[in-house]
Amino acid sequence: MIFFRRKREESRRTVAIFSAASFLHDVGAEMVFSVWPLFVTHVLGASASALGLIDGLGDAVVSFSQAGAGIISDKTRKRKVFVWMGYFFGCLSRIGYAIAPTWQWAVPSRIIDRGGKIRSAPRDAILSDISNRGNRATHFGVLRSLDNLGAVVGVLAAIALVERIGYRYMFLLASLPSFLAALLIITRIREPAQRIGIRPTFRWKGLSKNLWLFIVLSAFCDLGAFSYSFLILSSHEAGVSEGSVPFFYLLYMIVAALWSLPSGELADRIGRRPVLMISYAFWIITAILFILYRSPLPLALAFICYGIYRGGIDTVQKAFTAELAPKEHITSVLGGFQLILGVTSFFASMIAGVLWDRVGVTAPFLFSIVMTGIASVLLTFVSEGKRTLVPHAVAVPGGESRGE
Repeated sequence: MIFFRRKREESRRTVAIFSAASFLHDVGAEMVFSVWPLFVTHVLGASASALGLIDGLGDAVVSFSQAGAGIISDKTRKRKVFVWMGYFFGCLSRIGYAIAPTWQWAVPSRIIDRGGKIRSAPRDAILSDISNRGNRATHFGVLRSLDNLGAVVGVLAAIALVERIGYRYMFLLASLPSFLAALLIITRIREPAQRIGIRPTFRWKGLSKNLWLFIVLSAFCDLGAFSYSFLILSSHEAGVSEGSVPFFYLLYMIVAALWSLPSGELADRIGRRPVLMISYAFWIITAILFILYRSPLPLALAFICYGIYRGGIDTVQKAFTAELAPKEHITSVLGGFQLILGVTSFFASMIAGVLWDRVGVTAPFLFSIVMTGIASVLLTFVSEGKRTLVPHAVAVPGGESRGE
């Protein structure tokens, strides 16, 4: 009993350290991204199509970086280095944003920034390893909740600072939290001990049909889930002032932070599929509100719905993917899953930008409703595994990992 209690305590400390690092990183990240569309279009002179290109390219880089990191991590059996380097890339990118004279010059920094997502698959694999079927979604929920809480603090900092010190000095200041996050991982997390022996070669065609179906439906959903930048631009087009736009973004972040942990706990109790269905439904409601209304109150409600969507899907989707993946290749599958979603996200933002410029501001939302509807139908055919508790290896903060 004492042995298992100690393992639970070690697991909680690991989750706490990852959550603290994620909190710090997102404080800096959202000091940038809460005003990113306005900075790119108003300061750097980009069009909606150019904004879609930059955001889409960033999403594509996310996917390739996570896939590459996942595969290399599984082959080298190293995870920690990808986590702290990912946070450090975020630090470097914000310095690049601060000195970019035009939107074209911001592209390399955007690539470095989104390349920092190399941290995600290895970190999520560690998190999955220290969890079981009864608490995995909850652990991901804790991480996502602190991530979103950091985002809330970052948005508040942006609101307080952007008019006082300007975009560029604020971006320089935003580089510091990610540096601290990298330092926290370097000093407080040791490389998890890996199982001894030769692992079988990873092959995509060896994955289950159930996992493939989940990947396909997630890609359909992601093809319609364009960058949040278009929500902000749409609000501005509807008459929301430039100074008020961050408050709408803040509202979304607060809701996402509050819903992330409950959505994980709910998924552990009633299953992954119902919570994902709820998330898809709230994204459709978000799109409908943007189509039908052009006044502040309904748009505020739309950002609340968007927060519920993001808080749920970001928490449950990773937990579900990790459970459907072969245990010896969780990192590769998580990285590959993000690769596929990143490619679809690239096209999603590109399509949204083109539809916006050539058809109208409601066209991207109509397209999204169709894609999300297809994903919802396909999700009904995905089966969940049995709720069994399975022991896992534990990554010990500041010490060696041990198997349960």
